[in-house]
Amino acid sequence: AEAVGLTSNFTILDTDDQLRLLKQIIAAANLDERRWPARALLGVIERWKDRGLVPDKVPAGEAADVADGRAVALYRDYQERLATVNAVDFGDLLLHNLTLFAGQPEILASYQRRFRYLLVDEYQDTNIAQYLWLRLLAQQHKNLCCVGDDDQSIYSWRGAEIGNILKFESDFPGALIVRLEENYRSTPEILAAAAGVIAHNRGRLGKTLWTRAGAGDKVTVRGLWDAEQEARWAGDEIEALHRKGHALSEIAILVRAGFQTREFEERFIALALPYRVIGGPRFYERQEIRDALAYLRLVRQPSDDLAFERIVNVPRRGIGTATLQLLHATARAESLPLVEAARQLVAGGNVPKAARNSLAAFVAALDRWRAGADRVSHTDLVQSVLDESGYTAMWQADRSPDAPGRLENLKELVVAMAEFENLTGFLEHVSLVMDNAADSAGDMVNLMTLHSAKGLEFDTVFLPGWEEGLFPSLRSVEEHGLKGLEEERRLAYVGLTRARHRAFVSFAANRRIHGQWQSSARSRFVDELSPDHVEIVTELGLGMGAAFGSGTASAPGWTAASPGWGSAWNQSQMGRAGRQPLLIESARVPLRGQEVPKVGGFSVGDRVFHQKFGYGTIRKIEDNRLDINFEHAGDKKVMDAFVQRA
Repeated sequence: AEAVGLTSNFTILDTDDQLRLLKQIIAAANLDERRWPARALLGVIERWKDRGLVPDKVPAGEAADVADGRAVALYRDYQERLATVNAVDFGDLLLHNLTLFAGQPEILASYQRRFRYLLVDEYQDTNIAQYLWLRLLAQQHKNLCCVGDDDQSIYSWRGAEIGNILKFESDFPGALIVRLEENYRSTPEILAAAAGVIAHNRGRLGKTLWTRAGAGDKVTVRGLWDAEQEARWAGDEIEALHRKGHALSEIAILVRAGFQTREFEERFIALALPYRVIGGPRFYERQEIRDALAYLRLVRQPSDDLAFERIVNVPRRGIGTATLQLLHATARAESLPLVEAARQLVAGGNVPKAARNSLAAFVAALDRWRAGADRVSHTDLVQSVLDESGYTAMWQADRSPDAPGRLENLKELVVAMAEFENLTGFLEHVSLVMDNAADSAGDMVNLMTLHSAKGLEFDTVFLPGWEEGLFPSLRSVEEHGLKGLEEERRLAYVGLTRARHRAFVSFAANRRIHGQWQSSARSRFVDELSPDHVEIVTELGLGMGAAFGSGTASAPGWTAASPGWGSAWNQSQMGRAGRQPLLIESARVPLRGQEVPKVGGFSVGDRVFHQKFGYGTIRKIEDNRLDINFEHAGDKKVMDAFVQRA
């Protein structure tokens, strides 16, 4: 410790202490913390430390768009402040070691003598700082054993560097490479399907997995109409397995993004199927969802004090503890709900001017939303509330790894609300869902993200949402190009190989995004599955046959040429004159889900056919949205591209 300017009783700061320290540094630098949050700066600093970079070694121009180009200076101030208070953060524990090993050979030599044999597990998940530290420590005796699987490197967003394992042989010449290719978990069919996907990655060492296990079921690929039908299908399959004696705890649903769990959670509650969410709370228990619901409850019921307390200072409005205490005292003395106590304080209470102005703006916003609630749809209302309150902007400004997922969850909340006629019905539904929350003990279906599933295994695995833009993730590919695409493919490989006996892959032809139905293209990973080890089950005419170059299993009467979604999609694609897919080094990049263009020419009274709802008559036309009375499904609103004249 003394060699890096610390005393032996130094303190290790946790995340809260780090953020508190950074807020002080940001304030001292006269930066607007609302624009440059401490958490965002901490993320940048942690990534530099993961790469073994002290402030003087950060490449010129890096993070020039962060903190008005002063991120490196703030990093330097942060390190100096840590030294002043005799403290380190977790990144420093390794970074200081690197500094000592590189600058003081006698200290490095003493540790090389002490640790002659080095064993490393999960080597594919190491970051650059760990790699540099390990290489220095191992260079004297060269007794190093690293175990890892390059095809399971899925944590680059946490600093993992796949290059560490890919260049192991060149970094440690003469190393013996032992390929552990026998698999003790999955059936030959699952291994072959997964191998077909991962073989498309260029950045890999390569291996051929095999198993002594006998033949099993082929991997099932299921094309479905939308996310709701996907959840219904999964629920039906799980119930059937359970009736045959399969334990629910041996069944898992692995999703690419956290927001996908909502449809499955609601379906399982309807079926009374017990489930647990691994690695996080249930959908309606997530922080951002609870916050949004608190806003909506307060708009609907101004006397909801619990909702008021939760969001009066979220996002931060400068309404501190003292003001809240005064609010409570006023509410108790006058027997008023908190929102009415706030009005009194705004009108003439002993409150600092800044807090009074913030309370006045908050109360005025509540009044405005409440007054407009009857004039707009409940889905438009929630979007207005989240945007005008600054809540959406708060998460957009947050640079933590969780922030994009929280924004996706808020979008999914709007999707969930669209399934109800009004706000009251939706909030009542949420209350029932929350009432059904069960203990995490006992026999339950497992719901989790693919990242949370690494290292786990189950008899049966469902892999929903294999659609371009969702999986592979559009954001991952846009931000990281081919490298991001290959990590997404490794994630698909990890998901498939969690299954011992049965794997089900599914994709939806349509998803509701921002309240609007949009078409989806099946993921390229579906097409990359080994065709001899996959069974395609589809009744929607989704054109699966061409993907595998062989016949596909289709329900009687449904073909790619049937009226409905399949042909509508084909027409819309042919209508995009000469449009070429975006390429990254010969690899397709997913395009954003796009609304199917208007097929056109419909009139009120036309008889039409819809793939899901059957035959019906157009009652009303509004832009490219049709109000149709279907013979068996009743009145539905449908985009024109999804129907054909009968």
